Amino acid sequence: MPLSVSLSIEGDTTVIELEGELDAKTAPDFHQTIEKAAGHGTSIVEIRMAGVGYMASAGLRSLVFAQQKVGEHVTIKVVGAIEPVSRTIRTAGLDRSILLCDD
Repeated sequence: MPLSVSLSIEGDTTVIELEGELDAKTAPDFHQTIEKAAGHGTSIVEIRMAGVGYMASAGLRSLVFAQQKVGEHVTIKVVGAIEPVSRTIRTAGLDRSILLCDD
């Protein structure tokens, strides 16, 4: 399934909503959205992943890219990731610097 990516601003939070599969083929779309999110200057980037059914290693690299792009002063939250996706994030150790939230 192709990746659908949207970006919006809600107060001091930049919201990125993803739906589909986050893999090597679709990661560039996510990267473009991260570039836009980094320019908004909000203190939180919330990545809503409830619609992501699969995340490959390219998706993990995308999250690392997001951390690098937005900087240390911005909190990255991954919200609503299904168990296989959240387990992939935890296994990679990214949950030490990215907040995983159920909702």
